[in-house]
Amino acid sequence: MASNIDLSQFLRRCRARITPQSVGLPEHGAYRRVPGLRREEVAQLAGVSTDYYTRLEQGRDITPSDSVLTAIAEALRLDDAEGAHLFDLVRPKAVKARRRTPTVQKARPGIRRFLDSFDDHAAFILGRRGDVLATNHLCRALLADFDAMPYRDRNLTRWIVLAPEARELYADWEKIAAEMTAILRLDAGRHPDDTRTAELVGELTVKSEQFRRWWDDHKVLNRTFGHKRFRHPLVGPLTIEYQAFSLPGEDDQTLFLYMPASDQASQEAWRLLASWNADPTTTAPLRSTSSPTERSTP
Repeated sequence: MASNIDLSQFLRRCRARITPQSVGLPEHGAYRRVPGLRREEVAQLAGVSTDYYTRLEQGRDITPSDSVLTAIAEALRLDDAEGAHLFDLVRPKAVKARRRTPTVQKARPGIRRFLDSFDDHAAFILGRRGDVLATNHLCRALLADFDAMPYRDRNLTRWIVLAPEARELYADWEKIAAEMTAILRLDAGRHPDDTRTAELVGELTVKSEQFRRWWDDHKVLNRTFGHKRFRHPLVGPLTIEYQAFSLPGEDDQTLFLYMPASDQASQEAWRLLASWNADPTTTAPLRSTSSPTERSTP
């Protein structure tokens, strides 16, 4: 932990966003050189010494107990995802030993058949770092044909941040792209030695100034459910609701199901998208002309 820069920056960002008043401390009084709470105030709220918290925030070689980390998480008002991220950053070696997911993930054949059984839902599987492991026909019609992309480009985060068509597709592109960055940050904390994650972050940092700013914010997010607004080039405005499910027996693989929101416009647009995609004479434009070699997974 002597060089745990991510831990240090994460704690500082969390400390800076909390106002003294929100945790019952006087807003005025001693001169404040930094926004948010001072280190000694976090230490007081967590019930640890200022020196101990300072060493932790500096990424020094200490091993706090679970109860101390929980107290610090409560003092900093961390949500569940942020609290888990704190534990991951403090104990990277334990995390590495606990998680033995292969660098290259694949979806089971049975899972692929399961996705294809959904006629009214867009369905796909995401692995670590947002890698797209499998999709069904409606997902390819709604988002993109990831199967047609080169293997290393089949990543939802990369596509959303860099692809011009993604920027046009998502009505709230900046919000969605920032959330995907926060999800990637959470995954990076869980797998600190993953070389593919480091490569992806490096590429996005170089190619996108906005990603670089979001990454430096150290925000983390866990995906569960919600909604997204689209401007689909074929069927127009469309709002979807999504649910995320962890796959039993598959570490770090998540099933996503998309369905139209209850408003009439979204329902009609979804029916049009499904019917358009069901006609093989009209689905051709969605398919890439890539060769079978390009579509294969190594």
